[in-house]
Amino acid sequence: MKRLLNICLLLLIGQIGFGQAMNPIIHADVPDMSMIRVGNMYYMSSTTMHMSPGLPIMSSKDLVNWKLESYCYDRLVENDAMNLTNGQNTYGRGSWASCLRYHNGEFTVSTFAATSGKTHIYTSKSIKGPWEEKSFAPAYHDHTIFFDDDGKVYMIYGAGKLKILELKPDLSGKMEGTEEKTLIENASEAANAPIMLQAEGSQLFKKDGKYYLLNIVWPRGGMRTVLIHHADKITGPWEGKIGLQDLGVAQGGLIDMPDGRWFSYLFRDNGGVGRIPYLVPVEWKDGWPILGENGKVPMSLNLPANKSLIPNIVNSDEFTRKKGESALPLAWQWNHNPDNSLWSVSERKGFLRLKTGRTDTSFVSAKNTLTQRTIGPESTGSIALDVSKMKDGDIAGLGLLQKNYGFVGLKNENGIKSIIMVSTKAGKAVEREKVPVSQNTIYFKAECNFKDQSDLANFFYSLDGKSWTKIGQPLKMPYTLPHFMGYRFSLFIYATKEIGGFADFDYFHIADKVSIN
Repeated sequence: MKRLLNICLLLLIGQIGFGQAMNPIIHADVPDMSMIRVGNMYYMSSTTMHMSPGLPIMSSKDLVNWKLESYCYDRLVENDAMNLTNGQNTYGRGSWASCLRYHNGEFTVSTFAATSGKTHIYTSKSIKGPWEEKSFAPAYHDHTIFFDDDGKVYMIYGAGKLKILELKPDLSGKMEGTEEKTLIENASEAANAPIMLQAEGSQLFKKDGKYYLLNIVWPRGGMRTVLIHHADKITGPWEGKIGLQDLGVAQGGLIDMPDGRWFSYLFRDNGGVGRIPYLVPVEWKDGWPILGENGKVPMSLNLPANKSLIPNIVNSDEFTRKKGESALPLAWQWNHNPDNSLWSVSERKGFLRLKTGRTDTSFVSAKNTLTQRTIGPESTGSIALDVSKMKDGDIAGLGLLQKNYGFVGLKNENGIKSIIMVSTKAGKAVEREKVPVSQNTIYFKAECNFKDQSDLANFFYSLDGKSWTKIGQPLKMPYTLPHFMGYRFSLFIYATKEIGGFADFDYFHIADKVSIN
């Protein structure tokens, strides 16, 4: 009788959706995914562009719940743009869409960067690294690498007109004696509509001897759309059609499970939180992958339920380090290449110390800003800050980083300390509120609401870490292309008058909810 009741309970749970995965599978900025399966494990690379370290690699046992495993590089390249020096930056650029493969017992991750002018390829026997780099010019746009059954290695790239070239077996560049060829003269033509964004984001797959190429295209006046081409030979001829056109969910590829099921991994532009991943079930019919359920993206999936993104994608940090632990957990990324002489988690036990080494004029030009993703549908970041060693003109605190940024922090001006809330208006920073303060330990908090793309944040301060006061104005958080990234919680200090000051951050706490305030 007990066994029968258990069976009935399981059936009921399945009917009402408990234990099912929900789309989006990750409500955070994880765009341009490339996925593979190795045995029973799944691996994914993504884009973090100007951030350092960059090109994150994640793992999952169920396609739904992912955790960070490594980054392919600590520093993409050494130049003024990537180093945020001499008035240059690489916001919205850096490394873009990557391709993740597993071949002959080795992981291969490739990307490209206008910032370096090169194509970068990283290899490792372990998903945790260390990663060995090879790079060569030019930067092949939105490419996919493909190891074919005959031992040849190909790269497909471009936008609109898609091209193919053969690579050397060691992936160090183009195969000598071969030339790039046009693979598809006008891949966008399959959309059968005027085009705003030409077909790009190539990802190539092979099933039952047939080749499948997935791209994204954006018809004018329409939405982001999945295009699929297939061919019996990699050289073509290729036949194409629309693969999915719903909710703007597009750009990605195909992944199979050990039980024979297939999914397409794609992402959606979702306002201030960024570009967020979706899974779409796939059925095969007449040599084509059929994406979605009746052409629609389902909100629930027959996969294990989503767990919190904390601690595997974002995480709180007390800045205490045991012997042998890395100085910074994987959840953290610097806004550009850091100056490693200007930060420490060891100079004061249990604190992150950020130092000034130059003068700056704004939050987005500040060196050594340490960031984590915001997460949806809502999230809160909070810090405790010791400001006793800040110099005249220093500003430090907690920000939300994007082109239209906002922050709450401490400003030391002419010997007077003030809590300020700053946000942008018409591209310029505006001090929205200023509150004099005399103590040296202050608490700051930023609350983000991304529900239904409301994309609003509120800032708070506290003098005891318990009672919070809202400050300034709500920050509207639009997704802007100059930064090309979702908003990020950011710990920062910058000098406006003299260098040598520093701020000590006691902790950073993140939660997947906001207060009632």
